[in-house]
Formats: sequence, C-alpha cells, structure tokens
Amino acid sequence: MSKSEKTSGKNKTNWKHWIPLYLMAAPGFAYLFINNYMPLYGMQLAFKNYSYKKGISGSQWIGFKNFKFLFASSDAFIMIRNTLCYNIVWILIGVVFGVSVAILFNEIKNRFAKKVYQTVILLPYLMSMVVVAYLVYAYLSTETGLFNHVFFKNNPVQWYVEKKYWPFILTFVNQWKGIGFGMVLYLSTLLGIDSSLYEAAMLDGATKWQQICMITLPLLRPTIVMLVIMNIGQIFRSDFGLFYQVPMMQTALNDVTQTIDTYVYRALLVNNNFGMSAAASFIQSIVGFIFIIAANAFVRKLDENSSLF
Repeated sequence: MSKSEKTSGKNKTNWKHWIPLYLMAAPGFAYLFINNYMPLYGMQLAFKNYSYKKGISGSQWIGFKNFKFLFASSDAFIMIRNTLCYNIVWILIGVVFGVSVAILFNEIKNRFAKKVYQTVILLPYLMSMVVVAYLVYAYLSTETGLFNHVFFKNNPVQWYVEKKYWPFILTFVNQWKGIGFGMVLYLSTLLGIDSSLYEAAMLDGATKWQQICMITLPLLRPTIVMLVIMNIGQIFRSDFGLFYQVPMMQTALNDVTQTIDTYVYRALLVNNNFGMSAAASFIQSIVGFIFIIAANAFVRKLDENSSLF
C-alpha cells in the first residue's frame, strides 16, 4: 500500500472518530445559527423605512436617516451615558469582588461548608430578573417595604421616584446577582494552581497577602483579562430586566435607568419605530466589535499569551 493511500485511510478513520463530538456540538451550532446569524438579515432595517405592507425586503432604503433621528433624540446622551458608565464601573467592581470572593472561597477547608456557600452565592445568578425585581420591591415599596417600615417609619422614602438612590441600587443588584458566576470562573482557575507553589512560599516565610500578590493574582491574570475583554465587547449593551423591570418601569427614573436596550424596547412599544430600534442595535454590535478588537490588540501588545486571539 502506498504512503498516500495509508494517509487517506488514516484521515477517514480520524473523521469517523470525531463524529460523536460533531453530533454533540450540533445543537450548539444550531442555536448560534438560529439566534445569532439568522437575525443578521434584519440588520438592513437600520437603513430602511420599514413598512408592514412591503416587509423587510420591500421597504424603502433611507440611508442613515434612522441614525440621524436616533442621535437627534433628547434621550440619546442619557442612554449612551448610562450604558457606558454603568458597564465601566461594573466591570471594575466585578473583577475586584469576583477575585476577592474566589480567593476567600479557596481558603475554606471544610468541603461541606464550601458547597453550601457556593450554592448560596450562585443562587441569585439563576434567578429570573422578574423574581429579583419583586424581591427589591419587597424592600423598597413605599407602603409595605421593609426599609421604610424599619428605618424610615416616620418619613418613608419614595424609592421609585427618587433618582439619586438608583445608581447604587442597580449596582448592588447587579453585583449581588452576577458575582456568583464570576466567582465560579475564578475559583476554577484557583483550583488548578499547584499547591506546592504555596508550600514553597510558606517555607520562605511569605505571608498570606504576599502569596496572593506573588502567586495567586499573576496566575489569575489570564482569566481576568479574558473576562474583561469579553465584557468590554458588551459595553454598549445592558441587562434589560435590570434597567426595566427592577425599577418597575418607572419613567420618573429614566435619567438614571434609561439605556440603549430600554430605549429600543420603548421605541418599539410606544412609537412602533423599527428603523430607529434597529439602528440602535446596529450601533451596539459595531461598537462592541470595535471595542473587543481594540482591547484584545492592547492586551496582545502587553502580553501575547493573555490575549484572546
């Protein structure tokens, strides 16, 4: 048998070997295709004056007019400011809290206690935002809320009218709900660190803080960088449920709760403006793509091994 025939037979065998894995991956690829690639056809709505009668393909092309109307809106500055500022702050806080909690969990030696604490801290991440919204309402309701009954009985606070409190409320809810997911990712990296490194550091007289600074954080850096880059790619997006359902859809709070996603929803619900909504979503996608490419390029210059690609 010639060498080429042997190679061909080997390739066929290898292909058959991967069939089970291809079948396992098929549902994931189908999900991505249906939910991420098929909707790309609708991106043309950002450049059209959509008509129900004519449909997407038959609607009139109007160039960049939808973008012009979007940025001419009185809400343009507010929604872009809120989306960017909240995300930047939450990325930074999320890294600090996520790493800190993961390190604390890694120090727990009792396996049963560790499982209980992990379950408790991960549970909010699995909750629906509707459930979270009503939990927040149970604390902040003017008439029946726990805070007003316990702390402000004589002078109840109108939580769903006062804008000054909501940047802190939203930040707390965001971190409370999401810290468990970040903690799991960081903890999985910590569990892979060779314990002999810490033993050698202890023999050299290193304190716990020195071990964290010299061993833990440097080995966590690739995971931290990866998550930060991925979050930067979502910097022009927001959790719709957090900004719409948790404030109970109160328009009085729009100055601090209006983001691009809630604006898109209201544009569809109130104004029935598909073009402007599509333009906003198009900007989110393009800006997110540019940001993730730029962030990855910046990281690659500093440390090629820490970049995504």
